[in-house]
Amino acid sequence: MKLKTTRWDLVNGVGTITLSRPRRHNSWTGRMHTELRHLLQTAEDDPSIRVVVITGDPDGTTFCPGADSQALETHVDRGAYDPGTPDDIANPGYGIDPTFDADFAYFLGFETVTIAAINGAAAGVGLVIACWCDIRIVAEDAKLTTAHGMLNFPAEYGLSWLLPRLIGLSRATDLLLTSRPILGREAAEIGLANRSVAGVDVVATAHDYARTLVETISPHALRATKRQLAIDMTHNDASRSVRDAQSRIDQMSVESDYREGIAALVEKRTPRWTGP
Repeated sequence: MKLKTTRWDLVNGVGTITLSRPRRHNSWTGRMHTELRHLLQTAEDDPSIRVVVITGDPDGTTFCPGADSQALETHVDRGAYDPGTPDDIANPGYGIDPTFDADFAYFLGFETVTIAAINGAAAGVGLVIACWCDIRIVAEDAKLTTAHGMLNFPAEYGLSWLLPRLIGLSRATDLLLTSRPILGREAAEIGLANRSVAGVDVVATAHDYARTLVETISPHALRATKRQLAIDMTHNDASRSVRDAQSRIDQMSVESDYREGIAALVEKRTPRWTGP
């Protein structure tokens, strides 16, 4: 696929997706969603890619401020909302669990770890993308808002399900009812972001985090842990989680990377993972 609204870079097992419509401040379109899913599928199909970082083009001065206002005007003229995506759009993360087979919920089925490097404003669907990622690193002064209430929209793309699980019901209710903006530093304080950093350091911090995962955590352990977290969000059965973990231990303890992990621990060195 020819990339028109995103960029893709791959270095040492870390892929970076840059949302890039700088003249429109990286605002969201159906084309951008189509390209994002294509790139996520590319990452999922390549076992050498262990982590994907999603960020915004710095020339756009935001992460993603939500849907393009011109596109929203088109929806008004049409008389209905149109996502602007093709029928043959890629479906990364689909087929794992029916509860993941929907827009952005597919991040739960997506096996590769995702990090949102929120280098500027994230509103509406921009915040949605960040919230569905596994890890969020945000610029201290970036403004974040759900935004939907001011557009006569409901809470979008599962945020009413996801936000309470990230930050608790009381805080999620506040952000969803008011659509009030918060700064990155507050996002970190309430647990919406894993950490906040100076704006110029956001992408570098995300890449440092990603490299640490690639270097210190085995490929299978990364994928397995992410899958456990996703599946366990869909049920309240502690024994099911324990049984799943035991089954994975039985499988993973006979793999070469288990022996390598033990050897690296004993020899006090960085592991040399080979992956299953």
